[in-house]
Amino acid sequence: MNIAEVKKTDIANGEGVRVSLFVSGCRRHCKNCFNAVAWDFSYGRHFDKGFEEEILNALSPDYIAGLSLLGGDPFEPENREGLLPFLRKVRARFPDKTIWCYTGYTFEDGGIREPQVGGERAREMISLLDVLVDGPFIEELKDIRLKFRGSSNQRVIDVKRSLEQNSVVLYLT
Repeated sequence: MNIAEVKKTDIANGEGVRVSLFVSGCRRHCKNCFNAVAWDFSYGRHFDKGFEEEILNALSPDYIAGLSLLGGDPFEPENREGLLPFLRKVRARFPDKTIWCYTGYTFEDGGIREPQVGGERAREMISLLDVLVDGPFIEELKDIRLKFRGSSNQRVIDVKRSLEQNSVVLYLT
């Protein structure tokens, strides 16, 4: 897995000051994507143990509210394989920090709707998240007034409550 970019003090991609990790690789190719350079799975820096530790250290300060995963797309199968063990470490080391994730795929019934991205690994990854912003960016539905999303079809989902209630619960309405 490669990382396109890291923002160690980001205030745009979730609540509070966050560490944002932009993974490389996305097959969706949304029209006017804000980060088209990250569509290429080989773009950026390889996510090795040293890079992983750098991100974990960046999450350490008290003023950091949590981690945000963006892309590319974190739920592409290649990215899930690299992110899942990392998310387990983040949860273990920082249980009080929130994890947000942005994906073009859609959340339903505790998992990702698209079969190529579904399965137990995707469900476990979802279980480690606090907030999921789902759905593809659709240029025709773009609205700059929306909080934490680019187009009105996208949802900001409270993952924990959605899993408890077995129904999508919006984090922001």
